[in-house]
Amino acid sequence: MELTDLDTPLRQQLFGPDFIWGVSTAAFQIEGSPDADGKGESVWDVFTAKKGKILNAAHARIACDFYNRYEEDIDLIKQLHIPNFRFSISWSRLLPNGIGKVNQAGIDYYNRVINYCIEKGVEPWVTVYHWDLPHVLEQKGGWTNRDVISWFSEFVTLCAQSFGDRVKHWMVMNEPVVFTGAGYFFGIHAPGRSGIRNFIPAIHHVVLSITAGAKILRKLLPEAQIGTTFSCSQITPATDKPRDVAAAVRADALINRLFIEPILGLGYPVKELPVLKTMQKYMLPGDEDNMRFDFDFIGIQNYTREIVKYSFFTPYINAKMVKAEDRKVDELTAMRWEVYPPSIYHMIKKFDAYPGIKSIIITENGAAFPDVVEEGKVNDPQRLRYLQNYIRQVLKAKNEGCKVNGYFVWTLTDNFEWAEGYHPRFGLIYVDHTTQQRIVKESGKWYAKFLSEKLSESEFSEFKDFQN
Repeated sequence: MELTDLDTPLRQQLFGPDFIWGVSTAAFQIEGSPDADGKGESVWDVFTAKKGKILNAAHARIACDFYNRYEEDIDLIKQLHIPNFRFSISWSRLLPNGIGKVNQAGIDYYNRVINYCIEKGVEPWVTVYHWDLPHVLEQKGGWTNRDVISWFSEFVTLCAQSFGDRVKHWMVMNEPVVFTGAGYFFGIHAPGRSGIRNFIPAIHHVVLSITAGAKILRKLLPEAQIGTTFSCSQITPATDKPRDVAAAVRADALINRLFIEPILGLGYPVKELPVLKTMQKYMLPGDEDNMRFDFDFIGIQNYTREIVKYSFFTPYINAKMVKAEDRKVDELTAMRWEVYPPSIYHMIKKFDAYPGIKSIIITENGAAFPDVVEEGKVNDPQRLRYLQNYIRQVLKAKNEGCKVNGYFVWTLTDNFEWAEGYHPRFGLIYVDHTTQQRIVKESGKWYAKFLSEKLSESEFSEFKDFQN
């Protein structure tokens, strides 16, 4: 019997005493209070105000009201026995103009959040940038303007100097391929730009900003653990036809390799994506060296897999995703994503194979389902099963020797899910966005039990025998 067998009890002790467990959030998705205490506008503040951009015309002016309710939510994290809390810093709270004058009220706010975490015995993990660029910098070109490297460096420096005496774990950026692709190529996320002419320079300037930010953190906080996070999906060709197989290789280069490989010193995957040759016009002397950084850990964020087939009409990659509903898969989430637990195992194996990666942490994994409150409770068996089965796949990879050392659930509370508004509920905690009432879902109760329950000596010996 394998430890990943569905009939085998899943216990956190099987991962070892040093495995890191947590929950992840992002500032714009939970905080609300977009102009409180001197905060400036972000690109998402502006984007959500535009007609037709967000499902059901939702906005994040209140969201989960974490700005005012952070103590309540951190108390819930503690009650759920979750030892690590990942959250991000709003750039425009600290620097309303993107650069220059510091907003002390913003610094004070995050100091209160960090200090309350520590008071409650919850370790803060900070993501410096989770998609909310100050709007004033977008007006100057945003990520398409090479000056963004120095703008971002100023922000990182301020974060390190303000919080680095207490924050020991840092992630420079969240999912660069998503915020550049959705925001600068497809235009479906903030700032709403589209076209290859925006996408290519944004890619390069983001890569250089990630490494510039990491170097600043390393210099100012030499004892800190420094990482950055990447979204990833298992890519499988629709058939074994050569053109579908080749299309899957191109899709993999775009979705999974575009940012990690230059940061590891491998360069951009130009062979598989010839359009990246146009990157040369943005490359300056020294850039290849400046694109590299030796991270302490890499965060990977996986939710599903993608099936890819050849497409003559899709520019640049000649590949398209076969929608999960068109494949008649067994189970879909509210995001219309296939529930496919082996995907996280395959992505751990893929990233583990890079010789330059020292440690992998799953910095996001979770699922949205149509939750309903009945008699004051939220029974969510689909999410509970999803989490258990994905965590089993993480254990399988760990038992095979992969350098996977942590797992964070996305997310703490039902929040503002970008262009999807409040329709997808990913939280371990249900939020009534009218009253702001919190209800811990059954999946949240299970996670709490999982994190607190100890094996008996006989059980532990039995499982160690299985591992050996």
